[in-house]
Amino acid sequence: MNRQPKIAVLLATYNGAEFLAQQLDSILQQTWSNLVIVIRDDGSTDNTGELIRAVASENPDRVCRVEVDGAHAGAKNNFSDLIEYVLEHKVQLGLERAYMMFSDQDDIWQPVKMERQARLMFQVEGSETDTPVLVHCDLHVVNAGLQPVADSFIRYQGLDARHNGFGQLLISNLITGCTMLINEAVAEKAIPVPAGAIMHDWWLGLVAAAYGEIAFLPEPLVEYRQHENNALGAREHSPASLTDRELLRKIFYKPYTPLFAEVATQAETFLVRFHADLTYRQRVYLRMTMGLRSKFGHLQRILFRLLRLLPG
Repeated sequence: MNRQPKIAVLLATYNGAEFLAQQLDSILQQTWSNLVIVIRDDGSTDNTGELIRAVASENPDRVCRVEVDGAHAGAKNNFSDLIEYVLEHKVQLGLERAYMMFSDQDDIWQPVKMERQARLMFQVEGSETDTPVLVHCDLHVVNAGLQPVADSFIRYQGLDARHNGFGQLLISNLITGCTMLINEAVAEKAIPVPAGAIMHDWWLGLVAAAYGEIAFLPEPLVEYRQHENNALGAREHSPASLTDRELLRKIFYKPYTPLFAEVATQAETFLVRFHADLTYRQRVYLRMTMGLRSKFGHLQRILFRLLRLLPG
């Protein structure tokens, strides 16, 4: 295999003109130079489209602009369409294998991001290129002006990157989309990202955890910009310090939580899609997670706490 195979960087945009040029520059200046940025705009009403056309014109061999017909689809569907586009146009894009990275429209990548993650990908894959592998990394959290907020997104969110087993990912996503590198085996298994998935990164993580491997690079390789227009973002984790009475009140008197119901729907969607290919334990975990759609908030919380105790 080529020592530096071409990697597709998938970039979904929507009204991102304010920071998009910096994001694109940081990708084009990577030490891993063999890349193609595949951009799909989702009906922007600012000058994002003009900026994309200009960059594609200046870099015809490194930027591919996907034409879109239709209404605003949202980030999840936009990225799902991009994955399918890359798989269908491997030859035209010059890809030996469809390795894909995912980019937000408002961050900045460290110059070595692609190189560090690609090397880890090939190390984990070895000769087993048919095994689904997902590589992700940590991030620096910064404000709109790139001033530091937190040195580590993982610590800032109170996450533990070692908790990446299938059962653990069913109830809590620790994979940030703009840090992902997936191989072709993940992409082929995961698409299309269904309506029942909460977000594309969570869905891809579940596929990799169920059928392959997830590898984490603890080095922060993205300046993760937080601003008022973030679709999703970083929220600082505050460890709870509760008395027994307060803990009981939190468990039994909290109202119904819609997010738990969304997690249940995602689990059911995964079970229906992959039922025949899952292990018995995976099917049990999925059915247990589906119980989170209970309309009783206290039952949701009791089940969630039980699910957190399960091995990955």
